[in-house]
Amino acid sequence: MCSPVAWEAVMPLPKDQMTTDEARRDHIDMLKFLAVNAIFGVLLGIGVAFALYWFDLYGLGSRIGRSRTPVLSFVMIAAPLALTFGGAVTASAIMLMPYKRKREL
Repeated sequence: MCSPVAWEAVMPLPKDQMTTDEARRDHIDMLKFLAVNAIFGVLLGIGVAFALYWFDLYGLGSRIGRSRTPVLSFVMIAAPLALTFGGAVTASAIMLMPYKRKREL
């Protein structure tokens, strides 16, 4: 039985199919793209939480400041925002992923 690389050399693939190495590189590039977008979303969520605290919107900053555990209070505000923004940015990155245009080039 031939190995996948030898089989691809014997019988050429159609234009729309990728070799195993191309597919591996493409998957790694897609995962990097999604990871960068997820990290950006998480940082954006933490930034929004910090802005809520810093500008004392709705008295949130003063309430956190007077709390017995201000760090825990801030984390309880920042963690859901970070997860929500991270998920939203990642979902939009999936929807806008330039996959078809990359294959056409």
